Amino acid sequence: MRFLFVGDSMTIGRAGDYTWRYRMWQHLDACFDGPYDIVGPRTGLYDAGADAPVSAAYPADFPAAARRHLAGWGEGWLHMAPLIGETVAEHRADVLLVSLGLIDLGFYTDSSQTTANVRAFIAGARAAAPAIRMVLLPVIPNVRARDDAPFAAECERFNELLAKTVADLDLPSSPLLLASPPASYSLDADTYDGTHPGPSGEHKLASAFATAMHQAWGLGGRYRER
Repeated sequence: MRFLFVGDSMTIGRAGDYTWRYRMWQHLDACFDGPYDIVGPRTGLYDAGADAPVSAAYPADFPAAARRHLAGWGEGWLHMAPLIGETVAEHRADVLLVSLGLIDLGFYTDSSQTTANVRAFIAGARAAAPAIRMVLLPVIPNVRARDDAPFAAECERFNELLAKTVADLDLPSSPLLLASPPASYSLDADTYDGTHPGPSGEHKLASAFATAMHQAWGLGGRYRER
């Protein structure tokens, strides 16, 4: 089974971050029953000094083959929808683990426009692989939502629209899952800047995806921190 991580800055991570992708790889390596690959066209972490995704400052035990992804600092559904079809086709992805939306709502599109891009993304992925599975994580509002009530409302409305979209577009032949946001997620304790996850946040995001796949599809086991 071939997994593709799709996301924004919370997924690509910056130089020195472990990333939730690393935590998810640890989980798959320990719990997945059968062969698997992590696929994607990119491998870098974001380097703030270079303002580009060119860093390879990963944990030493994170294999190069498991570092692949389709994630970008400052990229959202708007940017990934046009790319997902060709990426799925080229890398033969079976399961997409997707964490997107915060950057869209913060800078590019409102909740309705973002939802339209979600639908385009799903359609593009299915055009390339009709049996593809997807797990979508709702937006976790960042520190901006504490002081910006309209932004907080857009995040809430988008998550409602995302849930409806998953229900509308779910197919037996190409199932969609809506992961549950970590109930205990704290911007103060689980991020290093009010947005990007630190170690505890990385585990909680990985657990959200792992739990959804295990409960709905029987893939992997229960998530345990390693």
